[in-house]
Amino acid sequence: MATTPAQSRGGSLNAAVAAGEVEAAAPVARHAAPPPRHVAIIMDGNGRWAQQRGLPRIEGHRQGVTSVRRITEHCVRLGVEHLTLFCLSSENWRRPAAELGFLMQLLGRYLVEERDLLMRQRVRLSVIGSREGLPDETLADLDRTVALCSANDGMRLCLAINYGSRGEIAAAARTLAREAAAGRLDPDSIDEEAVAARLATAGMPDPDLLIRTAGEMRVSNFLLWQISYAELWVTPVAWPDFAEEHLEEALAAFAHRDRRFGGLAQP
Repeated sequence: MATTPAQSRGGSLNAAVAAGEVEAAAPVARHAAPPPRHVAIIMDGNGRWAQQRGLPRIEGHRQGVTSVRRITEHCVRLGVEHLTLFCLSSENWRRPAAELGFLMQLLGRYLVEERDLLMRQRVRLSVIGSREGLPDETLADLDRTVALCSANDGMRLCLAINYGSRGEIAAAARTLAREAAAGRLDPDSIDEEAVAARLATAGMPDPDLLIRTAGEMRVSNFLLWQISYAELWVTPVAWPDFAEEHLEEALAAFAHRDRRFGGLAQP
């Protein structure tokens, strides 16, 4: 995996959004090569960012929401078609109850406060992960925002909430088994496409680029099936400090990768 030096956070696009300069803007041509069609991000380092500053961990999560807004806006401007963000792992329920409660409140607030911006930028919103354990109020906010954005024709923003890839693959296997047992599916016909069609991401292209912040060299049970041929880019920059310049650095690195998908480089 490639690593990059930590850099200071760049300016926000919030002022431009408030002035109405972002929503209808055409994609910005910043790279000679087109951007990856699908970018997935493991947003890591919120807690460490806060602790390094002598702040409660929840302040890192609060600042992380600002980064979500900033990077979502910039992906729209750059012409990225799909952006998947790892918001909450199914393993994160081991964290302190107070922190989890704050995360649920923060998620609900984001889903309400960002509706106007998502609509103006024509962002389609989708969610992958289990609904089990999520508060009813959070689920209601989630469903309302997804429904509101369902007819939008812009970038697709996919939030992975209470998500674990092994569980997703196991659920797909159970679906295939039930269909075969009911006589609706010939077991010998099951191929990679059949499995992919029963994953939570069915209908989405596989990620071209996987970004992980805060320097950890692992994929943390995130989109294990889908990232088989994704390019990996890891930065030591924690998610609260991840800015437009870091995203562009990742996209520039991606543009120089030689993607062979198991074949040989073209002469």
